[in-house]
Amino acid sequence: MTEDDKSVFRSILDHISGMDYIKPEDLPNIDLYMDQVTTFMDTHLGATRRYDEDKVLTKTMINNYAKNNLLPSPVRKKYTENHILQLILIYYMKSFLSISDIETMLKPLTEHFWDENSSPNFEEVYSKIFSYADNGIKPLADDLRHKFETSKETFSCDDDEKDSYLQLFTFLCMTIYDIYMKKQVVTGVIDELKRRQDASDERAKAAEKEKREERKRK
Repeated sequence: MTEDDKSVFRSILDHISGMDYIKPEDLPNIDLYMDQVTTFMDTHLGATRRYDEDKVLTKTMINNYAKNNLLPSPVRKKYTENHILQLILIYYMKSFLSISDIETMLKPLTEHFWDENSSPNFEEVYSKIFSYADNGIKPLADDLRHKFETSKETFSCDDDEKDSYLQLFTFLCMTIYDIYMKKQVVTGVIDELKRRQDASDERAKAAEKEKREERKRK
């Protein structure tokens, strides 16, 4: 593996090690209009973009999220702290989950924890989740270093260019397979959440039907 390969890998590790999540205290103390929301997201998540022309969040995206039940409607055209925290969650999820999967994940969150008087409330749930995620950065970096070091020993073709390609290819495949297996876990749990939600909806419909029939009998 060439020195350039090692330098690129170190640069990527430095990048992810320096990444931080948006904390609730980073949010403005006032509700925001849509333009202000997109500006805020671009400012705080712009460093996560792969290409400069990529958009973190657009007005169209926000409208689509609301249309697909991923995000509650704004309050008098303004977005609250909870709206912004939920948009942050959607931003991380959308790169590998479908709209329906994200809806399944977020539906109970907005139904049961959106109210600031709920216990725990949305902000508390968000903060707890990301505190755990933040603690996972070092183990992730260590795992990637292990994969990278392992890949350096895999092929030797007496051709530096071919060696470099095969070793980087091995590292990518090891990492991709790890992501694939984790996604199987994620989608499996989401499917279980969906099954439970469907069962709960059916029970609610049956109860409502029973109430209507009871009123008719009276």
